[in-house]
Amino acid sequence: MTDQSQTQRFSVSATGESATKTAVTARDFEFVVDEPASLGGTDDGPNPVEYLLGSLAGCLNVVAHVVADEYDFELRDVEIDLEGELDPAKFMGKRDDVRAGYQEVTATISVDADADDETLTEWLAEVEKRCPVSDNVQNETPLSVTLED
Repeated sequence: MTDQSQTQRFSVSATGESATKTAVTARDFEFVVDEPASLGGTDDGPNPVEYLLGSLAGCLNVVAHVVADEYDFELRDVEIDLEGELDPAKFMGKRDDVRAGYQEVTATISVDADADDETLTEWLAEVEKRCPVSDNVQNETPLSVTLED
């Protein structure tokens, strides 16, 4: 890719199989989104907010390796732990004064790399700055939801 601005379109399609279970297709891949039994689901897959964390972890991993190559150090191992808390009251229609989504997400990244602490500090800042999913989580992204007849 050149340094000129180029966009790529990504898409998924989904079918609701029940009130809690959704079958999703992304390119040639299929996966299930479901709720745990404690939330009325059949626990056939991670729930939507768990997929969000997983998506962020996957993106951080990819960007971590790209940036390590640019910084010219070997990234032998990456471990990423993410967690977030949300209040389901808005989702359940019980309150309007709280966010429906995560109130905060924390990521802890552990690496085995042949780089000094100063380089790793700079590397981590660059990873966070360049991660597309991190960008979507940290910044407002316009969303349009329409109903098709």
